Amino acid sequence: MLNNAILKNALKTTITMLTFAFVGTLLLAYVFDITRAPIEASEKEARLALFKQIMPENSYDNELLKAQVAIAPNDLLGNRLPTIANIAKLNHKTVGVILEAVAHNGYSGDIKVLIAIRADGSISGVRVLAHKETPGLGDYIDIARGNWIKLFNNESVQRTPAEKWQVKKDGGKFDYMVGATITPRAVVEAVLKALQFYEINKQSIFAVNAEIV
Repeated sequence: MLNNAILKNALKTTITMLTFAFVGTLLLAYVFDITRAPIEASEKEARLALFKQIMPENSYDNELLKAQVAIAPNDLLGNRLPTIANIAKLNHKTVGVILEAVAHNGYSGDIKVLIAIRADGSISGVRVLAHKETPGLGDYIDIARGNWIKLFNNESVQRTPAEKWQVKKDGGKFDYMVGATITPRAVVEAVLKALQFYEINKQSIFAVNAEIV
């Protein structure tokens, strides 16, 4: 009798725990479902706001967020996973592309960068998407901390040869903050490689997105 009582009690406890776990899982799934759409909308708004900073709205007439081309992992872009390029068009003609690049040699880790490139290969704008650089030192690469990132505006591999795509300390043309050279060095290299990727792949990118409107 005692064993039966123990078994019944254990079974009851197990059923209760499983019920709570099931209900909890359902609640989590429900919360995730109702918050997913607002979160995705917020992320899209934030990305579109960045796009507007680096690609003037009057330079294209298509929906950038919908005009996407898949980019496979590539050493020049530093993307170890597939990523997306956004295509800018004006009157159905490709006028630019926005690429994501990752610098793996930042002082405090990876630096993710967004680069807008016009069809002629010149840079429309660059912004840092994510970084872990030291506040008050290496974080001046962020537009929220200064205008250093604007040094890339209108740059291209045609305008500036590859050997000059370095900070001035290394014999290049790009300014840097004394005591914080590793961070800008990584960003300069990442932007140059993104331009080189574009020059190598622009024809295939344009061909793939020919039907994007």
